[in-house]
Amino acid sequence: MTTYSTTRAAQVQKQARAARVARPYMHPYAAGILLGIVLFLAFFLTGNGLGASGGMNRIVVLFEDALFPAHIDRTPYLISMAGGNRNPLESWVVFVSLGTILGGFVSGWLNGRVKLETVRGPNTSVRTRWIMAFIGGVFMGYGARLARGCTSGQALSGGATLSVGSWVFMFAVFGGAYLLAYSVRKLWN
Repeated sequence: MTTYSTTRAAQVQKQARAARVARPYMHPYAAGILLGIVLFLAFFLTGNGLGASGGMNRIVVLFEDALFPAHIDRTPYLISMAGGNRNPLESWVVFVSLGTILGGFVSGWLNGRVKLETVRGPNTSVRTRWIMAFIGGVFMGYGARLARGCTSGQALSGGATLSVGSWVFMFAVFGGAYLLAYSVRKLWN
């Protein structure tokens, strides 16, 4: 009898978790204020702003160094991260990147938003959505490396220090994003 009641209690608990309603998103102004505080603390405590592509780049360089160490030692850009006995993971930006991923997961879990799904338009297949996301990610990654920084580093850190180049970059990003969104709108209709 206890086995049935234990199993039934586990099923009820599982259904309650599955039926959990996601909490509403934070008000955008409140989120912006919190982001500003985090950015200020990053500058104050570490002397650096926020960014993500450098951390992901260093994680890739870790694997590249393990597979092709001679290539790392011949490339000036890479040798500054992993040449000789240097560990590419010994950088603040790696911890910022990993903390962003972990923090996003914890926030999603606490607010009932963790689930596997592919968000897409009604006339777009899951496969097409994944292909387009992959292509977009490749362009963003390449652009971030070409620009020697990502949009978060440019917009948040550069914008906060009133860098003219960062402000021009962000206006170009928004303009380009609106143009691209208009061009691929049929994928979402």
